[in-house]
Amino acid sequence: MYGTVIVIDTDVNVNMLPGVAPRQQQAWAARTEHDRRDTRTRGLLLEAAGRVFARQGYGPATIAGITAEAGLSRAAFYVYFASKAEVFRVLAVQVRDAFLAAQEVPGTDPDDPRAVARASVGAFIAAYAEHLPLLGLFEQRALADREVGELWSEIQRRPLHRHARYVRRLVKAGRADPVAEPLALARAVGAMSTTWARLIAGGPGEPGHPDAYEDAVRDVTTMYLHLLRVTPRAESELPDAPRSPRR
Repeated sequence: MYGTVIVIDTDVNVNMLPGVAPRQQQAWAARTEHDRRDTRTRGLLLEAAGRVFARQGYGPATIAGITAEAGLSRAAFYVYFASKAEVFRVLAVQVRDAFLAAQEVPGTDPDDPRAVARASVGAFIAAYAEHLPLLGLFEQRALADREVGELWSEIQRRPLHRHARYVRRLVKAGRADPVAEPLALARAVGAMSTTWARLIAGGPGEPGHPDAYEDAVRDVTTMYLHLLRVTPRAESELPDAPRSPRR
């Protein structure tokens, strides 16, 4: 993990899913109150599911494998999720929200484009590196699962257009004179960030390198500010990249 990413948890309404038996629907209906009391168990299941999917892929992964990874029973799984497909969709929601949260950069002066650039680039690279093992699975599963397809489209589209709107606000305020149209600039910065995130993530089972993360944040931020054409500060005035906790 290269940084703390805020995740907004969202349930999927299983009553809208085809082929769900009435007994499962009743269990889901009774779950809402239980979720308020026992969110830790649900979180353990989601974390375990993420590890199992990342390690095995979607097809070979099983509910039995997820519950064994979490150290919980199959009955505990069905309190919170109706199927393997549903827990996978909830993971996709978490990843989508992690990328959106990476753009919020709380505690950063919104009127300082340099600070916003550094914080948002760092948060996005951290989120992408952390969730990289699942992203390919979401793309594959999007072909067979309409809901995952919609979530995958949001993962790709919403952060991009949100970034472009931010650049347009800077232009309108006279704070930036980008070298390209805002949406094109957002695509370029997104591509740079994902490329650097892949380089620092490490291979399967490898922890990656926190120092490489800090270098990546600095390099991508420098290129971003060059494209944005905000008057740069002297190199000595640029703050260090945010430290990433070691895994």
